[in-house]
Amino acid sequence: MERKSLPRNTIIKFVPQQEAWIVERMGKFHRMLEPGLNILVPIIDRIKYVKSLKETAIEVPSQSAITQDNVTLELDGVLYYRIMDPFKASYGVEDAEFAITQLAQTTMRAEIGQMTLDRTLAERAHLNANIVDAINSAAEDWGIQCLRYEIRDIHPPAKVVESMHQQVSAERTKRAQILESEGARQAAINVAEGRKQATILASEADKAEQINKASGEAEAILLRAEASAKGIEKVAMAISRNRGTDAVSMTVAEKYVDAFGKMAKEGTTMIVPASANDAASMVAQALSIYNNINKPKASQKPQLPPTSTDDPEKSIKEEMTKDLVDAAERESSFQEPRESS
Repeated sequence: MERKSLPRNTIIKFVPQQEAWIVERMGKFHRMLEPGLNILVPIIDRIKYVKSLKETAIEVPSQSAITQDNVTLELDGVLYYRIMDPFKASYGVEDAEFAITQLAQTTMRAEIGQMTLDRTLAERAHLNANIVDAINSAAEDWGIQCLRYEIRDIHPPAKVVESMHQQVSAERTKRAQILESEGARQAAINVAEGRKQATILASEADKAEQINKASGEAEAILLRAEASAKGIEKVAMAISRNRGTDAVSMTVAEKYVDAFGKMAKEGTTMIVPASANDAASMVAQALSIYNNINKPKASQKPQLPPTSTDDPEKSIKEEMTKDLVDAAERESSFQEPRESS
């Protein structure tokens, strides 16, 4: 094809830029025409070769290649080259384009055979670089430089593609399960941590509640004790005054009668003393006990109204007053049933 399109010798020739014309004189290489005006000798000069110095892209046909792990692949690519020495490209090889295409195919098969399928699919750039280096080392004598080689398509067998899809699906399922398990683990840790914090807070709240309850009960006991002490103090002061004994006698008699009334309402069977109908005798008996106990204290020191809550005589009076009230209540609980009978 190149020979058919060769320009004819018209003595004056204009060579285009980025082209090299090889001229033979009487069948022998004579010179290379430079771009621009050139004059040839008629009859004896002949334009034998026309080489383009531009970068040229040629398509590498699809071919089969077997990987290291015995997988057959269908590959094709694109090769970019440039003629660096038109003399070697003309006389070093018969058909430079065909030669470099075949070299690219054989080199690609050799490189694919040294790699597994996974590496072939993942390391295209490394594979392309190795093919370019192998082509340049072989095409140096042809005056051709391979600039780059690009694998365009890789077609594995259908079963291999299906297996790859299953592998990808399994890998994604694995990742999803791992992420789900990690999420469940983190959720369980968060729940356990929340329960721990809730238990700690509940125990602290229970502790504070018990402390507050105990403090309130203690304060209530103190207040009741203080109130009882003040009440006893008032009773003792009232007894120590003039006509205090008469007031005590009347109070005892009233409680005696009230107690018998309550007993008659609450129960149907009662055991009463023989003198249960004589409330005066019961009151007199209680007052005589009180006077016998209080007499030694009165002989030692005149009876005066208590001025301090720490007076021993006052404490005795408070105790006796309480005992008199309790005795009067017990004695009065036996009177009313007998009278009703």
